[in-house]
Amino acid sequence: MNFKGILAASAWLLLGGPALATIVGTFNIRYDNPGDAKEGNQWSRRAPVVASLIQFHDFDLIGTQEGFHHQMEDLVRLLPEYGCSMHGRDDGKDKGEHIGIFFKRDKYELLEDGCFWLSETPDVPSKGWDADLKRLCGWAKLKRKSDGKPVFMFGLHLDHRGNRSREESVKLVLRKIGELAGDAPVFLVGDFNTDQTTAGYKTVMASGRFDDPYETARIRYALNGTPNRFDANAKTSNRIDHAFVPKGMPVKRYGVLTDSYRVPKGEKPEESQSRNFPKEVKFEDHVAHLPSDHFPVLAETID
Repeated sequence: MNFKGILAASAWLLLGGPALATIVGTFNIRYDNPGDAKEGNQWSRRAPVVASLIQFHDFDLIGTQEGFHHQMEDLVRLLPEYGCSMHGRDDGKDKGEHIGIFFKRDKYELLEDGCFWLSETPDVPSKGWDADLKRLCGWAKLKRKSDGKPVFMFGLHLDHRGNRSREESVKLVLRKIGELAGDAPVFLVGDFNTDQTTAGYKTVMASGRFDDPYETARIRYALNGTPNRFDANAKTSNRIDHAFVPKGMPVKRYGVLTDSYRVPKGEKPEESQSRNFPKEVKFEDHVAHLPSDHFPVLAETID
């Protein structure tokens, strides 16, 4: 049992904070890149796997990054039990890679949503500081149907090249959270492109508003970091995708979900058997694939 998790849970309960029982997460679903098809990672193959993963792990709230509008439409169709707030980074509407916030319809009602750019001019489409690309933060104000209390979800995708952009973007997001959410509980999720050793991460931790459930969960299942480059054999300790929870909120479990699926090797995969199993058990030659070039992150808060 994680000692930090016990302390966090105790502090939260003593302060009388609302126990927002929810499974929250983040998932960079990888943009629909035609070049991915060469290695068998085309979106048409991955889409049903991504949707099934979200359903099976029973996320209540999950933020997504990188999906183009047609990818988001695919997920909305495949996930009818979820509502979705989505914004494209090129115009705040339909163009470019999207920030998505999916929520269980039977548990949450969307009250308000919006977005802002991670730049010196956050109200208009723009690149900030030393960023290579336009970057966006989307947010949703939700009402929890069980008790009518407001919950905010902020989802972002920081730049992959600009160090200053990442650091300044985090500061901007924290300011915006204060302006938009006030004292309401906030989940902050996304592809931060910054790991647990960097200034941007430390700024979030020093804000006094969030915990990293990797550190506070009672049960941690994280056998890898979060980027995977579509390689099931790659190993990293870097966690660049984060699902931060309100400070002191008890967390039952945290996981980096390394789910994979299988694709036939060739048109007629060879069949084989093993003496370790009954003779009716047959195996076909397949190749392991991953649903994205990032692993999703899951955190379950305690009710």
